[in-house]
Amino acid sequence: MLKLPTVTLICLTGLYYKPEEHKKAIDKCLEQIEFGAVKLIMDKKIDNVDDWNKAVIYDLPKYVFTSHALFIHADGYVINPDLWQKEWLDLDYIGSPWPLPKDSFSYRDEQGNLQRVGNGVGLRSKKLMDLAASLPLVYRHGNNHEDGHICCWNRKWLENQGCKFATFEQALLFGKEHEIPENKGMRTFLFHTTKKGFLNFYKKSA
Repeated sequence: MLKLPTVTLICLTGLYYKPEEHKKAIDKCLEQIEFGAVKLIMDKKIDNVDDWNKAVIYDLPKYVFTSHALFIHADGYVINPDLWQKEWLDLDYIGSPWPLPKDSFSYRDEQGNLQRVGNGVGLRSKKLMDLAASLPLVYRHGNNHEDGHICCWNRKWLENQGCKFATFEQALLFGKEHEIPENKGMRTFLFHTTKKGFLNFYKKSA
């Protein structure tokens, strides 16, 4: 049994966002991992994705009292706990790597630099969560995605406050949301997807 006493396993869902499926994801993680705390937050006021993104930034930190939180979804959770790396706890953020964008604005930080480590399902420090909650959540390119708020639009500011993001190489082992050339055939610690049939791929490769 992997023991992570400084990590809170946490989910956040709204009334109509299948809380029972989030509970299944939590149970899957708990099969082989012991966390310092486990939280399933169901906020009945959340009834759209914009409100959910806002709650992740401003409400989630209120429930975390450990140094880190592992934020999972109903469609994204741990599948290979044997791949855990203790060095990840030295980071303030690690999520699955993003693919190369096909436009000139996706996955870019405040300075226009391409950032390929993001994705909301992942490990984040309490320090980073509190800092991110001190900033206004604004719309960029038609959305207010919480992972964009952290990993792109305020990335450099967070780094200037001492936050350390995972390298692309670290993210490759940590998680998989998209199949990209760099992670082809790789086992990963967790997954995240909304693509039909993608979980079956994981069942085969896990």
